[in-house]
Amino acid sequence: MTNTEPAATRVLRPPVGYRLAASVHALTFTPYDPCARFVDGTFWWATRTPDGPATLALRSSAGELLAEGYGPGGAHVVARADAIAGLHDDLTGFVELAGAHPLVARLAREHRGLRMPRTGQVFARLLRVVLEQKVTVKEAYRAYAATVRHFREPAPGPLQPLLLPPEAAAVAATPYWVFHPFGVEQRRADTLRRVAALADRLERCTDAADATRRLTAIAGIGPWTAAEVVRVAYGDADAVSVGDYHIPNTVAWALAGEPRGDDARMLALLEPFRGHRGRVCLLLGAAGISAPKYGPRATIRSFARY
Repeated sequence: MTNTEPAATRVLRPPVGYRLAASVHALTFTPYDPCARFVDGTFWWATRTPDGPATLALRSSAGELLAEGYGPGGAHVVARADAIAGLHDDLTGFVELAGAHPLVARLAREHRGLRMPRTGQVFARLLRVVLEQKVTVKEAYRAYAATVRHFREPAPGPLQPLLLPPEAAAVAATPYWVFHPFGVEQRRADTLRRVAALADRLERCTDAADATRRLTAIAGIGPWTAAEVVRVAYGDADAVSVGDYHIPNTVAWALAGEPRGDDARMLALLEPFRGHRGRVCLLLGAAGISAPKYGPRATIRSFARY
């Protein structure tokens, strides 16, 4: 077997109307993510597994979903491909809850092919989310991409260049100032190094509630970061990103016609959808709904020269 031949393959049968691109969108950080991307209709996702590096390729064809795994961990990711693709997403009761608001009911119908992925991986998600804390999307992406490229390790499989996310132990052992040229100040760098040092323990969390409890006990990790992690690592459809700059305004505007809202107002408006509150926020984002914008945009900063 060569690096360009799959170690394992599997044919999955998604529900009618399933949309691969929409469902795995949460696993990519812009179309230029060094660890994940779509190429000619195939989704490529590089990751680390207990069996070693792996790349998962997902391709829709004639109502089926073909999963191919490359590298030492190829069989591992293929065995979990259905969860990663969102096919384990449980929508039980959501249609009834969605009926509580006409907009949510419409979005539930229009985006019924969007499923929430469950990767089962905490640190790989933390790597991205910690770098997103309190900065613009552009700043976060630049820091994330630069960090991945600093630890550069090619992912297995035929698609190149595709890089693996860095090993937690390597991140934990890296001095904070190494991240400075990537636009990462000491606070986020130290948080990233801290969670990297605890990665083995975090990967053993039993469920989203356990992960949230352990994550929020770590300095530098609050409810926003924990929610952003468990929504993808555990497919938690109820995880709400409290403390987000935009989401409270989006929810207030979409559900109540109010151009601005705080966390308390957001949670009150989402309460009728408990169990699927994070899913409602996801649907609003998928529909491109946002609150009116006032004032200047946030300034993109750089710490590299300091």
